[in-house]
Amino acid sequence: MNLADQLSSLAPRRGQFPWSDHEYVRGWGVFGLPFDTGHVLALRVFPDNDFAPYRTVWHRTPDGSWSIFVDAPRLDIACPRYYGPACRETASAHIDIEWVGPMSLHVVMTSPRLDWTVEASEPPLLRVLNRISPHLPLWTWKPDWLVHARELMAKSALGMGAIRLRGLMPSGHFGTLMPERMYFIESSHATFEGVSLGQPRHLDHPPLIGGVTLPARGVLAVGQAAWQILDRDEYRRTRAQTGR
Repeated sequence: MNLADQLSSLAPRRGQFPWSDHEYVRGWGVFGLPFDTGHVLALRVFPDNDFAPYRTVWHRTPDGSWSIFVDAPRLDIACPRYYGPACRETASAHIDIEWVGPMSLHVVMTSPRLDWTVEASEPPLLRVLNRISPHLPLWTWKPDWLVHARELMAKSALGMGAIRLRGLMPSGHFGTLMPERMYFIESSHATFEGVSLGQPRHLDHPPLIGGVTLPARGVLAVGQAAWQILDRDEYRRTRAQTGR
């Protein structure tokens, strides 16, 4: 397995989702990574979406306050579009990503200062699921019972806690998260504004951002997500503006 080769070569693309009433993102990221100090980090790298390529870093403090930092032409085309109302802060930032090994990632953000290393792994069960999941047709994400079956698998077999792959976002968008491949993160080190965030931890309950669940353990995911378009006029206007 060489994630570095697979993910560093993803090309930027402005597309539209097959479900005509949905907007989408496609790419990869750290779905969520809890630390034993109470901090949580997440990373999103979405070169393929309706508007423009972007990267974001999410940070939760031990008191539960979320911030999302965005490397994109505009904040409102990236993760704050869906999760911003649940954040204490959303801001622009410069985010550098370097693959330093086949499964090893180094993330640097300048302001606020973040230095973060991640080592991903693919144990046997994930290896089997990762061979199957990408071949399942898109329609399998529409029936509620199939989505719930995936959620049960994530909880009971993968130890990710009671995550929800479909639901209402803090923005009011109704969306579905569609991971195609997942990898565990057992080893990671991060400093935020010079302070160590500690060691990765497997939580008893998933962390929440505005009612949306993230994994109870460190997970790197490859896949896509789609949200019902909340305001069709706003969507058309934003797509036209970013298309220039």
